[in-house]
Amino acid sequence: MRPSELRKMFDLENTYWWFVARRELVGELVRKHRRRLPASPRILDVGCGGGAGLATFGQVGEAMGLDCSEEALRLSRSRGDFALICGRAERLPLATDSMDLVTALDVLEHVPEHESATGEMARVCKPGGLVIVTVPAYQALWSEHDEALNHVRRYRAGEVRRLLERAGLRIVTLSYCITMLFPVIFAFRTAQRLLRPPDRGRPRTALRPLPGLPNRLLIGLLRLETMWLLRVPLPLGVSVVCVAEKPKRRQPQRA
Repeated sequence: MRPSELRKMFDLENTYWWFVARRELVGELVRKHRRRLPASPRILDVGCGGGAGLATFGQVGEAMGLDCSEEALRLSRSRGDFALICGRAERLPLATDSMDLVTALDVLEHVPEHESATGEMARVCKPGGLVIVTVPAYQALWSEHDEALNHVRRYRAGEVRRLLERAGLRIVTLSYCITMLFPVIFAFRTAQRLLRPPDRGRPRTALRPLPGLPNRLLIGLLRLETMWLLRVPLPLGVSVVCVAEKPKRRQPQRA
């Protein structure tokens, strides 16, 4: 990701509706499955970016961030005194069975070898621990925004299921999200793709600051959606969210 886009995301992470809603959704999922985790879990945020997620996870347990960008780690460091590692998702520099919770929030779409990344996330997760993933949904929503963020792909929920199950994980929760805004975003992305001039130049993200009231209304709308998602999976949306568990090892039976 270009440093200019990373800085833009950093400046918006604490206030922009998209980032706030995603962070609150993941926080609610962690609370829902809190009983699966120890009192002070070790948490790894893969692709921690500007570090807003670390600030949230730090309220739950011992949070550690990993990113391949030194600029991202520098920005994360400004959020608090977190353990930070420079590394890639495809080859995590951590011991096997060392983390209670592993998250990758809008990361896998950047990784060409996403199967290696999910395999590594499963490897470092402790048996009985959790892996939480969010990714952008539907290749039909591909737009200039994806190009600007160096995305490789978008996903369907079934693809996420198969990807994590191949890594040896058991699916606990799988759902689309940002559902209420799907028609508007689909129409906008389609128009953007069809009407974009061929000589537009460098692609730009769709991240634009919103006035306070519309931004707060979108956050409130997606809070209501999260309450529904915690009970029933949603059938479509702009993103996919998945909570998976690393199965506990069977104890050998005594003769």
